[in-house]
Amino acid sequence: MDRDPKRFLRYLEEERQAALLYRSLATSMSGDRREALLELADIEERHARHWIAMLTEAGIDIPPAPTTMHADDAALVHQANTMSVDDVLEHLESAETAANSLYDDEPDAPQSMVEDEASHAEAFRRMREDSDNVLPIRGAMKAPGPDHMEAWHSTDTSGKARAIVFGMSDGLVSNTALVMGFAGANPNSNTILFAGLAGLLAGAFSMAAGEYVSVASQRDLYQREIQKEAEELKTKPEEEQKELELIYRAKGVPRDVAAATAAHIMEDPKKALDTLAREELGLNPDELGSPVKVAVSSFIAFAIGASIAVLPYLFLAGTAALVLTIALSTISLFVVGGIVGKISGRGVVFSALRQFAWGAGAAAVTFAVGSIIGVNV
Repeated sequence: MDRDPKRFLRYLEEERQAALLYRSLATSMSGDRREALLELADIEERHARHWIAMLTEAGIDIPPAPTTMHADDAALVHQANTMSVDDVLEHLESAETAANSLYDDEPDAPQSMVEDEASHAEAFRRMREDSDNVLPIRGAMKAPGPDHMEAWHSTDTSGKARAIVFGMSDGLVSNTALVMGFAGANPNSNTILFAGLAGLLAGAFSMAAGEYVSVASQRDLYQREIQKEAEELKTKPEEEQKELELIYRAKGVPRDVAAATAAHIMEDPKKALDTLAREELGLNPDELGSPVKVAVSSFIAFAIGASIAVLPYLFLAGTAALVLTIALSTISLFVVGGIVGKISGRGVVFSALRQFAWGAGAAAVTFAVGSIIGVNV
C-alpha cells in the first residue's frame, strides 16, 4: 500500500462521485428503492467525511465537492431516465463488486467502511432482482399481476419432476427411432424385440447414471454455498445482518421493520442461516434434491417411454406389430409433448406438435436408413 496520504484524495473523489450518482438516480425513483439509494448515498458521504478528516490531519488541502458527475455516471443516469433500470442496476452491482476490495489493505479505513462497501453490491443485486415490479425509472410502482405472483411455485430444485418428464420423453423418442430403424431393415420380429429391450435397458441405465451425477454435483455445489454462508455468519455477523436488512428493504419492507426483522432473525444462528440461504442464495436447505431418488425416477420414466415401441412386438409380429407401434408411438408423442408444454408453460398444442415432429422425424430417418441397409445386406 502506498503510504503517501495523497491517496486519500482518490478515495474522497470516488466516494463523492458515488454519492452524487446515487442521489441523482434517487430523484427519479420512488418508494423504498429511492430510500435505499439515498441511504447508500448517505453512507458514501459518511465515508467522504472520514477521508476529509484524514486529509486535514495530513495537512492536505480539501478540494471542493463536485457539482457534476463524471461522463460515465451521467450516461448511466440518462440511461435510467429513458429506459429500464435493469441494466443500470446490473452495472452498479458489477462496479460495487469490483470495489469490494478497495479498502481491504487500507490501514486508515475502519472495518465498518470495508463492511459497508461489501454490502453495496448485494443491495444493487436485490434491487435488480426485484425490479420486475417497477416500471422504467420515473414510473410508479406496478401492482404485481399474475405473471409476477408466486413464480417460485414452478421451481423444482430437487430435479425429480424434470427427470421424470424428460426421461419419459427421451425414452419414447430414442427407442421408437431405434425400433423403427430395425423394422426398416425387415428382420424377424424377435430381433426387433431384442433390439428394443436392449435399447430400453441401455438408455434407462444411462439416463439414471447421468441424472445421479448431475443432481449429486448440483447438491454438492448448493451445500458448499450454504457452508460458505454459515462461515460468514460466524466471522461477519454484522455484515450478514446488514445484508439481510437490505434484502428486505429491496423487497419493499419499511426501513425500521426490515432492521428489526433482520436483528430478530440473527438472534437464532440456525434460523439466520436458513433465511439467508433462501433469501440470498435462493435455496431451500430442505429440498436440495436426492441423487438416488432422481436416478430411480429417471430410470423408470425412461423405461416407460421406451416400452411404448416395444410392447407390440411382445404380442404381435410383422406388419401388425409395426402398425401398432406407429399408432402407439404417435399418440404417446402427442401426449408427452402436451405434458411438457403444460409444465413448461410453453403451450400444450405447440409442445405436442413439436414433440411429434421431432419424434416422427427421427423415426422416419432411422426407418429409411434401416431399409437401405436391409436391402444392401
